[in-house]
Amino acid sequence: MICQTITISEVDTEDMRSPARRRSAALVAAAVLVAAQAACGGVAPAPPPPAPPPPRVAVALVTHQAPGDTFWDLVRRGAQTAADKDGIDLRYLHDPDPVQQARQVDEATRQGVAGIAVTLADPDVLAPAVHRVVDAGVPVVAVNTGIDTWREVGAVAYFGQDDLVAGREVGKRLQHEGARAVLCVVQARAHVGLEARCDGAAQTFPGPVRKLYVDGTRPPAVKADLVATLQRDRSVDRVLTLGAPVALTALQAVGEANSYAKVVTFDTNPGVLDAVELGVIGWAVDQQPFLQGYLAVNALWLYLTNGNVIGGGLPTLTGPSFVDESNVAAVAQRAQAGTR
Repeated sequence: MICQTITISEVDTEDMRSPARRRSAALVAAAVLVAAQAACGGVAPAPPPPAPPPPRVAVALVTHQAPGDTFWDLVRRGAQTAADKDGIDLRYLHDPDPVQQARQVDEATRQGVAGIAVTLADPDVLAPAVHRVVDAGVPVVAVNTGIDTWREVGAVAYFGQDDLVAGREVGKRLQHEGARAVLCVVQARAHVGLEARCDGAAQTFPGPVRKLYVDGTRPPAVKADLVATLQRDRSVDRVLTLGAPVALTALQAVGEANSYAKVVTFDTNPGVLDAVELGVIGWAVDQQPFLQGYLAVNALWLYLTNGNVIGGGLPTLTGPSFVDESNVAAVAQRAQAGTR
């Protein structure tokens, strides 16, 4: 079949003055054009499929989480919430051994992540790995620990608590409560944040603040060490723990040791919040771990997509605040939603 251009010949202008005739002519013309297109295979081609979405940007969160430490569940949940909002592929790595954590930082770089959020619990060990990341052009933010060293290693921002400041506030509160002797339970050695908490409390508390080093990954051993210590030293009237799981173990130890010491703690979990509501734990210091994870990942996204830097060269503090009988009900309600 040979297809030719079809034209609609002019019609008598007198005839086209009639509205009815004009409508009729338009319909005829449209019908002729449709028929011609069909006969000549002139159906418009289907539009091309949409282009595939660009690959999701990947960032890594590398922490010193130890087995059983529920604090990090909240940090990770906050980070994942930000990643979901920003369209980021979040990769979570953790190891309480700083040497292994440093290797995870290197591995994340080899995997081609666009940014890394890292805890600096042992900055002397972590610093070389973080420097390598920065030298490779990958932005780094510090989260939770490392408030004194994040600038030195090349991180663009810090999100967390100043543990020395938090410890000072704890010491003031213990003094106000009339405490006489404090046992500060340190669940991991060489952890700069935990040391700063005890040291801060000792700076503002007028009585003795004694450190007890335990292995936080072995609750039975923690309890045994606490029982023995409390039985030897009956002057201790406050047990200050530096993590929620250790606080719950300390409650058991106080009972077994027949000690009159009260337990107070840094950090929360559902068990600690229940204990505060019941009055068996005096209070807890809250550094808002969900917020730490959220801010760290969101800050990387803002840096990668818009060149934004949060904090203006200063740390962005998420704590401390106290959870006690005055506000525990509200915090517990949010904890049920998994965000506190």
